[in-house]
Amino acid sequence: MKIMPEAGSLSVRHKGGAGERYAALMAAVVRRLPFGLARVVAPNLLGFAVINLCTFTLDLALLTALHGGLRWPVPVSITLSYVTASALSYLLNRLLNFRSHGALGTQTGVYAVVITVNYLAWILGVGAGLAALGVDYQLARVAAGLCEAAYMYVAMRWLVFRDVRASVGSRSNRLRAASQNGGGDGVHDRPGRRAADRGG
Repeated sequence: MKIMPEAGSLSVRHKGGAGERYAALMAAVVRRLPFGLARVVAPNLLGFAVINLCTFTLDLALLTALHGGLRWPVPVSITLSYVTASALSYLLNRLLNFRSHGALGTQTGVYAVVITVNYLAWILGVGAGLAALGVDYQLARVAAGLCEAAYMYVAMRWLVFRDVRASVGSRSNRLRAASQNGGGDGVHDRPGRRAADRGG
């Protein structure tokens, strides 16, 4: 009798496959960057830039529709467009770019703090502040977005998705230990090697 795979396992494999394909694409693009940029640009930095360019475009489109079309106040329009784009950015970066498997509840809490600080400092502080000084609200949002991009990448890489860095470091340590033990896995080879030494 053929046992059908569970839907959950299919979903995990599908997401993992999409994330791996996205990472491979970003790595291939980075390898072709000119002027030695391939040595300084990480694939997940490029991946973050691509995703956030898309979500920022959504943010700006919603802002234009809410304020330019519906004539809602700038702070309200900025807030609603920002929350929508931020939620999409988190999901895409988690699944495709950083491929994190950390606890969703913990990550969401950390991300909420990160985007709250970002919102107060850059979105309202810079974006709404410049608009209040007479700068066009779209240009003000672009200026805030440039500050936001640097802050959010650092926060996502080292705070929100820190489990990815920990797992990479753990794999590196295991590979280093294996190489020091003659190419084995550093654990399972040792009893066999000791037996071989006694036999010899």
